[in-house]
Amino acid sequence: NMNFLPGIWWSLPLVLVWATPPVTSSWWYMGAVGSSRVMCDNVPGLVSRQRQLCRRHPEAMLSIGRGVAAWTAECQHQFRRHRWDCNALERGQRLLGRVLLRSSRESAFVHAISSAGVVFAITRACSQGELKSCSCDPKKKGAAKDSKGHFDWGGCSDNIDYGIKFARAFVDAKERKGKDARALMNLHNNRAGRKAVKRFLRQECKCHGVSGSCTLRTCWLAMADFRKTGDYLWKKYNGAIQVVMNQDGTGFTVANKKFKKPTKNDLVYFESSPDYCIRDRDVGSLGTAGRVCNQTSRGMDSCEVMCCGRGYDTSRVSRMTKCECKFHWCCAVRCQDCLEVVDIHTCKAPKSAGWISRT
Repeated sequence: NMNFLPGIWWSLPLVLVWATPPVTSSWWYMGAVGSSRVMCDNVPGLVSRQRQLCRRHPEAMLSIGRGVAAWTAECQHQFRRHRWDCNALERGQRLLGRVLLRSSRESAFVHAISSAGVVFAITRACSQGELKSCSCDPKKKGAAKDSKGHFDWGGCSDNIDYGIKFARAFVDAKERKGKDARALMNLHNNRAGRKAVKRFLRQECKCHGVSGSCTLRTCWLAMADFRKTGDYLWKKYNGAIQVVMNQDGTGFTVANKKFKKPTKNDLVYFESSPDYCIRDRDVGSLGTAGRVCNQTSRGMDSCEVMCCGRGYDTSRVSRMTKCECKFHWCCAVRCQDCLEVVDIHTCKAPKSAGWISRT
């Protein structure tokens, strides 16, 4: 099974994904760069444009691997209290890929966050000198002025424009082969994800002068933590707009005329989401059997909602926690280890707990 071999890649409809070894695995990195044609030609699911980029920038593939790890973790964080929790694989099932086969709101979010993850990773790699094709933003040099006065560009400004350019070329390549509604939807959401990263690019400065008087400032542009992008796209997911293709097939319009036309920052989708209550290969659902639920919540993680009305089991477990924490001057916090007994609630399985498949 290729999925469980280190350094072997598998593809999703949106972006290249592989089981990236630790960064310290220099043997893999050197081998990948040294035989980029062999490596890139053996990656399943790439279109010709992606293979070209892979051969031309083999060192960027390791950065994309980091981006995959970042966006997957962020997706799981944002959906941690929902029935669909962005859990990519179980027993080798390519469930995340199957979600992308639908045109749902979850698919829209995954396209956006994964595109953003590639932008973030490539931009960070440029700033850290890991890529031959880019470095710090070359436009941020010399003197400049802002609302606080004059300053000099210094340090290393994140080259976000290069990150966006590379991500657009690589991630969008698969969608550009199609002209159908799904391809247009994916391209729109990919772009929304890239724009989200740039939205949180901020100017940071350091003061120079006697006693930090700030008679001279040196400034640079830096990306914010990826969590900000994730939180922003999560809001866009909750406000995603359902659309339909327009009559000439060149774009889309809102499905419900009561809603505003989507902007380039909005996420769009065509199909309503399934309920994700039971295992279903065709919709990429693991179901919620065995998921931990919150008995006191009234939200999506409540036992009623999470368990889809099937009920839940309760088990009493013991765990060690930090307690009786005290602050000691200066400057430490010391705690005791306490044994805590808590009730854990997990959703019951449906009477028929096997996979559902319509194929």
